[in-house]
Amino acid sequence: MVWSLADERFQENLEAAMAYYEQHWTLCAPRSATALDRPVGQWLSNLRRPGALEGHPEWKAALEAVDGDWNPSWPAEWQRHYAALRELVADEEGQAEVLPGFTVHGMDIGKWLARQRKPEVWEALTDGQRERLEQLGIVPLAPEPEEPAKPSTVPLSAFERGVAALAQYKAREGSVKVPRAHVERLEDGTEVKLGVFLSNSKSRRAKLSADKLQALADLGLEWAAA
Repeated sequence: MVWSLADERFQENLEAAMAYYEQHWTLCAPRSATALDRPVGQWLSNLRRPGALEGHPEWKAALEAVDGDWNPSWPAEWQRHYAALRELVADEEGQAEVLPGFTVHGMDIGKWLARQRKPEVWEALTDGQRERLEQLGIVPLAPEPEEPAKPSTVPLSAFERGVAALAQYKAREGSVKVPRAHVERLEDGTEVKLGVFLSNSKSRRAKLSADKLQALADLGLEWAAA
């Protein structure tokens, strides 16, 4: 006995959806998908619309019995790729290596998987998406170490070398009182006649720009701050 024409159509489409699931491991079919000569893709897409199953809890239960993820909170396209990966892993013994270019049902699962494992993409996934990938043994890639900042290739001016030498001398000696004959060797091997530099800078104080005087004053030279 047929309860209603709508129930009859639902059961016929459900049989087609089950046939699709057996082949694709998901009910998140693309809209163009067919099975048993029925447009199951469009049918399932219509049922995923908000309110489409109101008043039909038995229909929802029947769909969930086939595929608990038939209407996920994430994109159906993601679920299709995941289902294909799950199917692929199930056919392998141990951890499967899925490289870009490996296709299932016309989808490049290897390329898709490589993207999911990127730290920034993995972080953007929902908890449910990450849980499903982890169940297959999939984990994110380790973040790439940041490249150290490249040293500046711009050569230092004579004044900048002098300030660098004074800063280095002060850090080592704890004082900015430098003998006139003292020569300070910088880390790059450059030798700076530090004593002469300070003597000349003091005698030419009136010709030094404000920023240069400030640089010397910051290192503790009282005459530069006066």
